[in-house]
Amino acid sequence: MNFCSDNATGVSPEIMTAIAAANSGAAMPYGDDECTRRLQVKFSDLFETPVTVFPVATGSAANALALATVTPPYGAIYCHAASHINVDECGAPEFFTGGAKLVTVTGNHAKIAAESLKTTLDLAGQGIVHRVQPAAIGITQATEAGTVYNPAEISQISEVARSHNLYLHVDGARFANAVVSLGCSPADITWRAGVDILSFGATKNGAMAAEAVVFFDRELAATFPFRRKRGGHLFSKMRFLSAQLEAYITDDLWLRNASHANQMAAKIAQGLASIPEVNFCYPVEANEIFVQLPESIIARLLNRGFQFYRWESEGGCTVRLVTAFNTKEADVNDFIECCQGEFSQ
Repeated sequence: MNFCSDNATGVSPEIMTAIAAANSGAAMPYGDDECTRRLQVKFSDLFETPVTVFPVATGSAANALALATVTPPYGAIYCHAASHINVDECGAPEFFTGGAKLVTVTGNHAKIAAESLKTTLDLAGQGIVHRVQPAAIGITQATEAGTVYNPAEISQISEVARSHNLYLHVDGARFANAVVSLGCSPADITWRAGVDILSFGATKNGAMAAEAVVFFDRELAATFPFRRKRGGHLFSKMRFLSAQLEAYITDDLWLRNASHANQMAAKIAQGLASIPEVNFCYPVEANEIFVQLPESIIARLLNRGFQFYRWESEGGCTVRLVTAFNTKEADVNDFIECCQGEFSQ
């Protein structure tokens, strides 16, 4: 009954099986194994275009190292104030870029608004030696509010990026949840919409510890092997990361996992919507719910053993609920019943 986060869950059985299979026999180290080489082809097939892929172990490493490839130390990365790179990565993007500055941009529901971005960039002082120089834009898909960017929104941001000679990076820790929510192809919300680099998340959706940095502009990948090594993410036994990623995208496991998580979130939202004094902070579009609950309901849930985070930035009665690939429907039903208790009598 843990709704704290989708990284509180275990590992998909299919991925655990793949790790065990990779443990058989010897394999060349540092990504020279067959499994890692297969990823280049499989990810290219997945995204319907040739890509260059690098496995890493954490989302923060994926984001920070990816942004470092396109941002100089005197550069600026534009992102939403609520984005993971701005709030939750302990300065990793600044560190790995050698000192670049994160500049926040406004927008509803934790999404950058293209018009606001354009206004900010028009006033950024490109070419002025006294200012940090615009270099990259980072968006989160799905966002930290559980909302998603549709293809048109990403294209609008990309157009602003191109007009100012900036690169567009996507933090896709919950990328699968966004794809399922939108019902589109992975290509539609990445390179077709103008994305240059994607941090492709797997850990929050069933992997043990595996993410992938996907370069759609393959020329940008030239320095990444060195940055990854210097950053401590060139694993000697890379096959164990690659085996997770290969199993993750095989037979649509990543989409099936995300679909279940999204469905469980939608069911909770539907159950809460009928309760008086319950207010949703954002639209529920993926597998995260931010909702204001009466203190009496929060107390009852905690007494019943449910786990979740209070989200103080949204107000004292706001909680965040996150569903996962293996969230039990029975737990969801119990959660709804517990919330509805005092209003159903």
